[in-house]
Amino acid sequence: MLPMRPSKYFLWLGLVVLLVLLDQWTKFLATQALELYRPREVFSWLNLTLAHNTGAAFSFLAGAGGWQRWFLSGVAVIICIVLLVWLWRLPHRARMLPTALVLILGGAIGNLIDRVRFGYVVDFIDVHYSGWHWPAFNLADTIIVIGVGLLLLESFIPRRR
Repeated sequence: MLPMRPSKYFLWLGLVVLLVLLDQWTKFLATQALELYRPREVFSWLNLTLAHNTGAAFSFLAGAGGWQRWFLSGVAVIICIVLLVWLWRLPHRARMLPTALVLILGGAIGNLIDRVRFGYVVDFIDVHYSGWHWPAFNLADTIIVIGVGLLLLESFIPRRR
């Protein structure tokens, strides 16, 4: 098993940077165009609603008093380091696993930037149906979920020798 070549590693890192920039750009646009907690209907099931999430997923720990900002930031930094090392150690022919790691890494860094800069994560995508509301989320959250889905899918695919 040959380890990943540095040129390929830096290509993957370039994709991470692209995802982070795209995430930050969409959050900037949402912050400029939307009023905090005032929904703007796009479709009957989708609003754009600017929200500030001081907690983790689904606003877990949002009312914890402020300590969660640095705790969650520290956890995100550790996860990012683990993902960077994992990506570096992948075989150079791997495709799905590095894609999954890049998506998770890009989303984690995007949300980490918000948490460090503002003390909260900027969310703006608000999906709802028949009185049921999914918690607001952002592009970083979306790419993390896709990355985790690919990671799970990859774990079910038998390894070739």
